[in-house]
Amino acid sequence: MSNASKTRLLDWQELSQQDMIDAAADFYRQMRRRRSVRDFADRPVPMQVVEHAIATAGTAPSGANQQPWHFAVTTDPQVKTQLLEAAEQEEREFYSRRATKAWLDALAPFGTDASKPFLETAPVLIGVFMQKSSTDENGQRHKNYYPTESVGIACGLLIASLHLAGLATLAHTPSPMGFMNEIFARPGNEKPYLLLVVGYPADNCRLPDIERKTHEQIYSNVP
Repeated sequence: MSNASKTRLLDWQELSQQDMIDAAADFYRQMRRRRSVRDFADRPVPMQVVEHAIATAGTAPSGANQQPWHFAVTTDPQVKTQLLEAAEQEEREFYSRRATKAWLDALAPFGTDASKPFLETAPVLIGVFMQKSSTDENGQRHKNYYPTESVGIACGLLIASLHLAGLATLAHTPSPMGFMNEIFARPGNEKPYLLLVVGYPADNCRLPDIERKTHEQIYSNVP
């Protein structure tokens, strides 16, 4: 039997069945309004909102509770310009050389290209880093388990939290993203996971006309 230290579950709140159904339905109604935005207003956002959203991301479950994430935030125009220039350089390589025709065809309906002006316009950029290893209090480095899955869950909570607070986001993933380590001054054991763009949608914001998969397409009930 494991002798691991345990604590009681104190903050659990059980709801009535109807309250559970209502809460789940309300969350769905809120989240189905979420869209990735590429046209941002340049007005500032309350930084407490961003800080609370990152704190929410930090509550995500993780392999062996190693919490293998770091969120680097910038609102500095010079830093945003550096990120823009580095990201667009990688994007030009992607669109001109790296992407297959099938990949470019899949992107065509969205009208994207190597130009990423939102990296300068949006008020907040969050560099999300995945820690492949960690150093304990004795200075010993050890491997982190399931870091990709753990950081992915944390990013989902981060995006949902920002959306529910009234902000728009875009998960930007130029490839490769090694430039983020230097610009955000992060160590080599951290791998850039994504660059999250945060702000208010521009007044003239336009979105691709897309459809999401139906409930029947994404759900199955195995007896």
